[in-house]
Amino acid sequence: MSTTSEHVATQDLLQPLQPPKRYLFGPGPTMVDPRVYRALSKPIVGHLDPYFIQVMQDVQELLKPVYGIQNGSTLVISGTGSAGMEAAVANFVEPGSKFAVFANGYFSDRLSEMAKRNGANIGRFEKAWGETFSDAEAADFIRREKPSVVGYVHAETSTGALQPGHAICAAAHDAGALVIGDCVTSLGGLPVEFDKTGIDIAYSCTQKGLSCPPGLSPLALSQRAMDWLRARTTLSRSWYLDLKLIHDYSTVSHRYHHTAPISMFHALREALMVIAEEGIEKRFERHRRAHRFFVKEIESMSLSMHVPEAHRIPTLNTVSVPKGVDDAKVRKRLLEGPGIEIAGGFGPLAGKVFRIGLMGPLATEENVRFFLQEFSKALKAEGYQS
Repeated sequence: MSTTSEHVATQDLLQPLQPPKRYLFGPGPTMVDPRVYRALSKPIVGHLDPYFIQVMQDVQELLKPVYGIQNGSTLVISGTGSAGMEAAVANFVEPGSKFAVFANGYFSDRLSEMAKRNGANIGRFEKAWGETFSDAEAADFIRREKPSVVGYVHAETSTGALQPGHAICAAAHDAGALVIGDCVTSLGGLPVEFDKTGIDIAYSCTQKGLSCPPGLSPLALSQRAMDWLRARTTLSRSWYLDLKLIHDYSTVSHRYHHTAPISMFHALREALMVIAEEGIEKRFERHRRAHRFFVKEIESMSLSMHVPEAHRIPTLNTVSVPKGVDDAKVRKRLLEGPGIEIAGGFGPLAGKVFRIGLMGPLATEENVRFFLQEFSKALKAEGYQS
């Protein structure tokens, strides 16, 4: 015989979903345009249906101006940004090969770990979380390591630091190496400039700068990377993430590889249409304006940014936690009060920074004002006096 409490719990489970209203000012996921939600609700078709094949092709074309790619290929992995990272590693880092990593945050560490599991010989150039690498340092490291593949994080989510890639790519190509660029936090919010930078393999996600729900990982591949992939004679250790098979399914023969998440592709196509209609350069400038306004107001509150001005990510701001303030309590006040989500630091930055995203619909002066008003209230409630 069921108890009263069990009966109440069952009744609760039978209620319609009613997620709380949140303002997603964290590092991701970000706010989603209503048009993208409507696209998610469209009827699904089969993953081999000509309509869906066309949707995949639309997505590949719409991704090109966002990545800044004309001379290579784009495709989409059915999985989150971490699946894109693993696909990049599993397909281009062979067992016994030398993989050189610019390590200055959590996601460069994850990149290293994936390469290690694929049997690579890892060489790491390590710096403190939040620091970046100069052009001369990058060139010296690559000349010294003589790698087959080089990996770096363009926009490091854990620190808010932006790493230029031009010198890294130039030195890597001089050494005959391919370059993997982590663009998870940059794609859609700031220029990646895939072709101009010289990246060979880039991966990202849908839930940050693209303002779409999580679940897909858009990739870009240079012609050099595609030629290398076609010439590879050993099998990728991952069948599911084998880019030869995925490229054939999504671009060439359209033979069955896996059951793609149709609704997520609908959503991504619509999110990319929103970007195209705004104009990619206008979108980048809107995010830069929101960032500049945010920093100006933060400094007027006698708060400081963790990363030097020249290397800040416009879409992801790391604000130093003031002395004597418990960042977790501030974040709790924001979530339980106005429903604002931001993130704290982790690893070496645990308790030291707030990670505040200004992406997609929230990257406007009006929304920044709203956030800062509530952020100031929460800080003062926890004893901060500016």
